[in-house]
Amino acid sequence: MAAGGTFKLEPLEQFALHPVLGPIGRAVNFTQANLTMAVAALLVLALLVYGTRARATIPGRWQSLAEMLYQFIHGMTIDQIGAEGRVFFPFVFTLFMFVLMGNLIGLIPFMFTYTSHIAITGALALFIITMVTAVGLRQHGLHFFSYFAPPGAPAVLMPLIVLIEIISYLSRPVSLSMRLFANMMAGHMILVVFASFAVVLGSLGLVGLVGAVVPFAVNIPLIGFELLVACLQAYVFAILTCIYLHDAVHLH
Repeated sequence: MAAGGTFKLEPLEQFALHPVLGPIGRAVNFTQANLTMAVAALLVLALLVYGTRARATIPGRWQSLAEMLYQFIHGMTIDQIGAEGRVFFPFVFTLFMFVLMGNLIGLIPFMFTYTSHIAITGALALFIITMVTAVGLRQHGLHFFSYFAPPGAPAVLMPLIVLIEIISYLSRPVSLSMRLFANMMAGHMILVVFASFAVVLGSLGLVGLVGAVVPFAVNIPLIGFELLVACLQAYVFAILTCIYLHDAVHLH
């Protein structure tokens, strides 16, 4: 709402970072993104600790959810990387839960979607590609660089193939971070736009109130769609990480 009572639609305003926790937050630049990440970490810990505390033969709802998430990511890691994937399972599981919780928690009113910031997704992607490269060098030494020269390729085309492979490898963190950031940002912008339409129309009297039903009704399935996208993007982020680790371990 702008000065003079006129409504001003600013869908990007929800992504602006502001210090929280008063003077302490301003002193260390502790923003709502940092606070939400801390809350997300506590929620994940609560789910895993509380859900597995009973260790019942017939699990309850929370234990079933915790076990389902564990088995799903464990199976995906082994399927994608192979038996060697057991070593990387804790990392992949932590990554998946961090991204999933970041995607979902932003759908709660007054909470912040930290996965909608390129700084967060970019840092994750850079860490992943650095770790993948370190794993490849540790597993294969300098032979790891043969990854950029596929065996059987014509010698005359090898310089071009090597260049393409290097560009493709270096573009991984860009595509990985941009995919998650763009999907989360776009989805939340659409929700805000339709919600704003409902508010504007609802303020125009009885006729506007009737018209406000349409954007309000559109937002309901959009929220369901955003829930699906939130889970799907966490899965895509995790499975691409597994694929990159498979390449580092097995070299194609």
